[in-house]
Amino acid sequence: MKRIFMYLFISSAIISCSEKKIAYASFEEYPTPIEADLWLDYSKEATTFKIWSPVAEKIQLHLYKKGSEGTPIETFLLDKSEKGIWNLQINRDLHGTYYTYQTMIDGEWLEETPGIYAKATGVNGKRAMVLDFETTNPEGWDQDRGIELKYPNEAIIYELHIRDMTIHPHSGSSMPGKYLGLVEKGTKGPDSVATGFDHLKDLGITHVHLLPTYDHYSIDETKLDTPQFNWGYDPQNYNVPEGSFSSDPYNAEVRIKEFKQMVKAFHDNGIGVILDVVYNHTGRTENSNFNLEVPGYYYRQWEDGKPSDASACGNETASDRAMVQKYIIESVAYWAKEYHLDGFRFDLMGIHDTETMNKVAETVKKINPNIFIYGEGWTAGDSPLPEEKRALKKNTLQMPQVSAFSDDLRDGLKGSVFKEESTGFVSGAKNEEESVKMGIVGSIQHPQIDYAKVNYSKAPWANEPWQSVSYVSCHDNHTVFDKLKISRKDATNEQLIAMQKLTNAIVMTSQGIAFMHAGAEMLRTKNGEHNSYNLPDSINQIDWNWKNSNTDVVTYYKNLIALRKAHPAFRMTKAEDVRANLEFKDDNGGLISYQISNHANGDSWKNIYVIYNSNSEATTYQLIGDWQVAVSGDDFDIEGKKSVKNKIAVPPISMMVLFQN
Repeated sequence: MKRIFMYLFISSAIISCSEKKIAYASFEEYPTPIEADLWLDYSKEATTFKIWSPVAEKIQLHLYKKGSEGTPIETFLLDKSEKGIWNLQINRDLHGTYYTYQTMIDGEWLEETPGIYAKATGVNGKRAMVLDFETTNPEGWDQDRGIELKYPNEAIIYELHIRDMTIHPHSGSSMPGKYLGLVEKGTKGPDSVATGFDHLKDLGITHVHLLPTYDHYSIDETKLDTPQFNWGYDPQNYNVPEGSFSSDPYNAEVRIKEFKQMVKAFHDNGIGVILDVVYNHTGRTENSNFNLEVPGYYYRQWEDGKPSDASACGNETASDRAMVQKYIIESVAYWAKEYHLDGFRFDLMGIHDTETMNKVAETVKKINPNIFIYGEGWTAGDSPLPEEKRALKKNTLQMPQVSAFSDDLRDGLKGSVFKEESTGFVSGAKNEEESVKMGIVGSIQHPQIDYAKVNYSKAPWANEPWQSVSYVSCHDNHTVFDKLKISRKDATNEQLIAMQKLTNAIVMTSQGIAFMHAGAEMLRTKNGEHNSYNLPDSINQIDWNWKNSNTDVVTYYKNLIALRKAHPAFRMTKAEDVRANLEFKDDNGGLISYQISNHANGDSWKNIYVIYNSNSEATTYQLIGDWQVAVSGDDFDIEGKKSVKNKIAVPPISMMVLFQN
């Protein structure tokens, strides 16, 4: 670490430029060619290699036959040009040739690196490859189109880890844990239940959210016969798909082809693909690819020179520096263009600055207006970046095209993720109604919400309802079923299942973006583990026996999703429409109810009445007028054949939906 930070604070960074030596007093003095194209330029006639390193004295390019092992077949010195850019053109067809860069700083050659702009790498991401990307496109790729969305809250997101979905022995997959296994059709589980891809299609979700699927450090791709698991929040090569999910991590083009085949298969079946991106930190620090090019520059430091760590993973990147911001924007744009992705979820988005996030959103919208951006509006620790500049949840108001997760709703529903025994609205806690109501309206300003009583946010933080992501669980922390079991040990299994269904019933009828954790529809459990990022498949996998033993729960979730898709009143697009058309009625004693009126958002139902009862007894509810019953407990009848007036019995721990035509 000492070498990395001495450049900033001892002012000893010396470079050679036209035989002149230049000393930089700080990173802010580095030349920043934000207009430069630093990506590899390939054609059959020539390849141009480029790297930005204003502090390098020399930079070598090594060419290799293979992505691992062996010595270089050729080595070249790059030429220094303007603003710290080094380049070299080789005039022949290098398609299929592997390469690395190596920088000399303070007279010392650093480790070889594939370069931060690498788009293809060999096994374990050590060497980049020159590649004609046209050769990686599946048939019909030119005609491939993503999912059309007018507004982000039309999406129903299903967050999954590629390995989890197909690795269980009963998944029926012929390619377990792989890109192509995830989109394999016709797989069957116990008693011939549909698994994997067919299960996702049948469920009715609109988008899959893939946990980090770029190349990460944790998995040794040379030992895939040995079970290994990691969520992937330890970035290595940001612009390269992870090799362990491919059929052959040794050949750089294979993972790229198979990633594209996976995306196209989802698109062909009406499902969008969202990538979880982790630009806020790297898996390594001193010998990260960033530091092997420009030591220290890509990371934040405190005033005394110590590295900051708002990620709680050893470092944090400096999105507010010109060349870091450039890199993040261009990397996201690259994935959007090359891989036809439909959205991006930013891990610990609060570490980034609001300007960078706004530019990311503006850039991808120009590529594809259907792409949407959302992220975690918090940090895991303090940062030198001033709070008012951070892309925090409370600063979403300054990011009009970015959405953030509502932890207000999440913990209001089930209790704090940081306190195992705590409960929420569905599990019997008192005074959580305002937190849930805030989630229902999509975290906007609404005159009937007392923000002083909301658990975390004491003011609205979304301009429009689709800027709020409604959820109750994700890969982090306990699954919702485990959380309920831990916090309500006194409850019967039947009550726990009812609570679990009610949590996501509220999510699916809230105005924000609907988001669910893979397996929630079959009562997923991780045996009580709350942080399974590197735990074995036995903890993380989807056990398809769950689907077989919880068919009624799976059916309930399918019906919830169908209800949301059929009725746009649950996904109004403008805050003013929510305020005009959604009126809360009762909100005390474990009960929340509201009416949506006036064919809101073009809904076929004129008026909709929603009642959430978290009490363990049925509740008699007074009504005004005649209503049709669409949902009562587990019973869904979208046509509303049954009518009621004056009053109705709302089943215990359940949602009721009534309507008037």
